[in-house]
Amino acid sequence: MKTVLCYGDSNTWGYMPGTGERFPADVRWTGVLQRELSDDYQVIEEGLNGRTIVWDDPIEGYKNGKDYLIPCLESHRPINLVVMMLGTNELKLRFSLSAYDIAEGVRVLVDIVRKSEAGLDGGPPALLLMAPPPVAKLTEYSEMFEGAEAKSRKFGEHYGRIAEEEGCDFFDTSVVIVSSDIDGIHLAEGEHQKLGKAVAKVVRKILS
Repeated sequence: MKTVLCYGDSNTWGYMPGTGERFPADVRWTGVLQRELSDDYQVIEEGLNGRTIVWDDPIEGYKNGKDYLIPCLESHRPINLVVMMLGTNELKLRFSLSAYDIAEGVRVLVDIVRKSEAGLDGGPPALLLMAPPPVAKLTEYSEMFEGAEAKSRKFGEHYGRIAEEEGCDFFDTSVVIVSSDIDGIHLAEGEHQKLGKAVAKVVRKILS
């Protein structure tokens, strides 16, 4: 059985737009991924609402993805593949970060994975870096995420550059999904379905 670790934020956790509730396990993209890959794979969900990449959130706290990544890798080793999708929370105005800087933060996590011994035989696991979809029409989060739409449209470009420079696989989720217009940030049920199926094809190709 091959192990796939999905490391992300609320869209990996399964946050339901407009309600704050969690989609059922079989609806979340990670659950769809598990179904598509069948019993030959174990898909591990590691989604956290508000998770950042390397920055401490001065308001929410305990969300730093860098702090938890190493113990997470160690907890689930041996891992065949890490699927990482982070960066949306850095678009919050409180961080004042460009898309370029957000991608450079992702590089730090990519480096941690690639230098880890959490893969097979003490080597590093493979890594699939995913660019989050652009922010859509903001409603309740409009002030918190002021200016996020334009920045988020640059994620594909900058994340793709990081993946190429660091030698890992890359998938731009914007080619298959869009953020919900209910809140502008999270994924509707149908988008989870599309993302899970699309990622399954990429995972099979990487681990074949």
